[in-house]
Amino acid sequence: MTPLTLAVVLVELLGVAGPPAQASPLGDSIIVFAGSLLVGGVAIHVAASYVAGAGEYGDAVITALLGAVVWALLDGVPLVGGLLALVAWVGVIKWRYPVGWTRAAIIGVAAWAVATVVLAALALLGVGSLNALGVPGT
Repeated sequence: MTPLTLAVVLVELLGVAGPPAQASPLGDSIIVFAGSLLVGGVAIHVAASYVAGAGEYGDAVITALLGAVVWALLDGVPLVGGLLALVAWVGVIKWRYPVGWTRAAIIGVAAWAVATVVLAALALLGVGSLNALGVPGT
C-alpha cells in the first residue's frame, strides 16, 4: 500500500466528509492518536522496506509506538534531551530491524521524508490535524 493510498483510506476512515453528530474530545483524541500512529507506521514501513527490505506494516506501527515513547521519555532531559532522544529513536529502529546504526539512521531520515510527504498529501485532502507519531520532526 502506497502512502497516498493510505492517506485516502485514512480520510475515509476519519470521516472527513461529514463530522459525527456528537464528537467527544476523548473520541477525537483517540482518532487523532490512531491516525497519527498509522501515518508514522507507514513512514517507517516504507523507509524500512526500501532501506532494509524487511519488516511488515505491523512491525512498523509497533516501532513507531516504541519510538514515540522513547522520544517522550528522553526529550525533556535538560541540555541533551533532544540528542539523547534522537539516538534512542534510531536505536529503537536498529533493535526492531536487522540493520546497523548507519542504516537505522538512514531509515530514520527516509521515514521523516515519507512522513512529510504523507502529511502534506493529507493536508491537501483536508486532514491537517494529524502528525506522524513515532517520527520526530513531523
